[in-house]
Amino acid sequence: MTYSRKTSPRVRFGIIGTNFITEKILNASKLEPRFELAAVYSRTQQRADEFAKTYNIPYTFTSLEEMATSNLIDAVYIASPNFLHASQSILFMENGKHVLCEKPFASNAKEVKEMISAAEKNNVTLMEAMKPSLTPNFREIKNNLDKIGKIRRYFSCYCQYSSRYDKLKEGIVMNAFDPTLSNGSVMDLGVYTIYPMVVLFGRPNKISATGLLLSTGADGQGAVNFEYDGMNATVLYSKIADSILPTEIQGEEGIIIADRINIISNVTLKYRNGEETVISKPNEKDEYYYEIAEFIDLIGQGKIESTINSHENSLITSEIIDEIRKQLGIVYPADKNEI
Repeated sequence: MTYSRKTSPRVRFGIIGTNFITEKILNASKLEPRFELAAVYSRTQQRADEFAKTYNIPYTFTSLEEMATSNLIDAVYIASPNFLHASQSILFMENGKHVLCEKPFASNAKEVKEMISAAEKNNVTLMEAMKPSLTPNFREIKNNLDKIGKIRRYFSCYCQYSSRYDKLKEGIVMNAFDPTLSNGSVMDLGVYTIYPMVVLFGRPNKISATGLLLSTGADGQGAVNFEYDGMNATVLYSKIADSILPTEIQGEEGIIIADRINIISNVTLKYRNGEETVISKPNEKDEYYYEIAEFIDLIGQGKIESTINSHENSLITSEIIDEIRKQLGIVYPADKNEI
């Protein structure tokens, strides 16, 4: 029987994490009729009740174990602090639940491997919620690579000054710059520049990183060079400065330029002879819709991983970040001497 979205059953979701990213996901989920919002977890009943009332969620939990073993949900969306991603994902997969886990997938590659093993063992879908690589405009980038000749360089930049940095300068440490939560610039923003590179070009041969560590031990910004066969790549990321630089893929015959790597709205193909073509498509749906649809498709098809946001791509990205952190001296408690 051929798979069809129209005949695919609804998937009952539980939600872990009641932050602004979760709110964006839930707003986008309104565009996907197969998404059924069934339950929410919070550490306090008050917060769970408040969130449930706002989004008309029928069930609330203050125990992850009770939620994982409940027959009220089929899948879970995890948007908790980074250091909890792996343990929470594994708990739900061991109870037969599918897992859509926010980026970065986990604190380190060791945890990612454990997550992948749990998905394989329990035959459930596991996918990293890395949104740009699943959008139509990223697909246009990938489909037009052959038009720019031999590719020589990938460049990507995501620098966005964080309001939480102002708090840090006042002596107040917030989650964004707390390494005990496996947080920092490369985990929050750098991953957006690295993951698409891995999807397009695979694992680099060599990595060379520089960056700035803050008083907490978290990184404020970084610059990383990568070597591939016949090409180079460079990514810049920062939470302590802004940038308007675009993402470029440079070939011998032309350049593909994307306005922003985290939200790809405009993509232009420029040839060496001066010709220029806009290859992007209007964003007809919410940017978060595509990861939801992809994840539900995989469940309906009985697949444990995406071909784009694949387990391998998530693992390679995590291994790259591990190496960057090793070179910069960024250590998380979750590493347990693994880095």
